[in-house]
Amino acid sequence: MGQGPAPSDRHLRVHEYRGHTVLEFRGEIDIAAAAEVQPALDRITDRPGLRAVIDLRRVEFFDCSGVRLIHRARGRVLERGGRLHLVCAHPLTLRVFRVTGLTRLLTPEPTLDAALTRSEAASGLP
Repeated sequence: MGQGPAPSDRHLRVHEYRGHTVLEFRGEIDIAAAAEVQPALDRITDRPGLRAVIDLRRVEFFDCSGVRLIHRARGRVLERGGRLHLVCAHPLTLRVFRVTGLTRLLTPEPTLDAALTRSEAASGLP
């Protein structure tokens, strides 16, 4: 019997882009996925001065468990002197962010480049 991808591979892909750690969430982010993703997310957000972007463009479903993940990641990054940005363009997910008030803490951008441009402008980088 073949073995599928590790749970974090299924729901979270991490890569570097333009000096930022990109946390690319994938698939359905529900309570089960959140439980699988949280340990990896905690390890990554433990780095001092982390410059990160959470990218939700490949998310098909997103509930309050995902909101908790993002809120927790934001707190951990800020406590360690880092910066966190958000990429999201899906109307239903954006609605969840507006209803929960998360858009007051993180401004969603439609693309990764838009989020990084915001990051560079905020930090004064060229």
